[in-house]
Amino acid sequence: MNTHDRVHPSFHRTRDGFLAARLGERAFLVLPSKSGGVSVASARHIDKPPEEWRPSDFYIVDRLLEDEADFRRHVADMAEHERQLLELDRREFRSNAVTPWGTAQISTVYGEGIVCHSTASHGGFHLDEERNALVHPAYHNADGWYEEDSQWGKVAATFRLLFTDFERKCADQTLRDWEPDAYEAVNNVVLCPGESHTKDARQFRLDHARDWIVISAIKSRQRPGFVECVATLGGDRRGAERRFLVPEGEYDPGHHGFVIDPARHEGCEGPSSFVGWAR
Repeated sequence: MNTHDRVHPSFHRTRDGFLAARLGERAFLVLPSKSGGVSVASARHIDKPPEEWRPSDFYIVDRLLEDEADFRRHVADMAEHERQLLELDRREFRSNAVTPWGTAQISTVYGEGIVCHSTASHGGFHLDEERNALVHPAYHNADGWYEEDSQWGKVAATFRLLFTDFERKCADQTLRDWEPDAYEAVNNVVLCPGESHTKDARQFRLDHARDWIVISAIKSRQRPGFVECVATLGGDRRGAERRFLVPEGEYDPGHHGFVIDPARHEGCEGPSSFVGWAR
């Protein structure tokens, strides 16, 4: 691949009017989002001019941004990420290492004693004993293994110079979202509402411990225009369940769940659209 193309994005307008960007073999497309702002679709190796790209050419939609200007900044961040990657001494090799997630297929050395393993299903980092001893006690995993979904952020936070600015930013947000107690201890901060998914979810459960929270929902066949919901007190899946009908236009589970208002949402005692309740 041409190094210039890898680190210098080009922007285009498709024939359908969508803003698009190409960065090396990666392709990005701006799509309207139902929740406001725009979504970013991405793909690799689209074998046609950007002007001919269509939403069906993309298979990942994983980011919500404010607008097209925000999208341009995001792509610029991706380009800087690629540029910084070229300066890092990462070495990839085929591996048969045994990991907690199975046998590794590809392994990447980030630095001495710091290796990221990828298996057929999952993956993550392994730190040797010397490097693992450098991890802050609040982030420390005794076995030296850090899985790729959220634990990897602990490695990036410890060995910052082995990661790009973009990776460090993602790691910081990952730790805020999924390891808020450890993050607060390490950084001597208190995360505010909206700064941590896990902490916000915890508070949501406390605030609604005595409310009926939806744990499952389906469009009602018996009452068109309504969503049939199964709810439990506090969203506890071990608790007693009740069914309610919520207007389709009102039902939005958001990030943490939908709270039933028994005074407005009709209880459902009759036939059910749920297979388990229909018996």
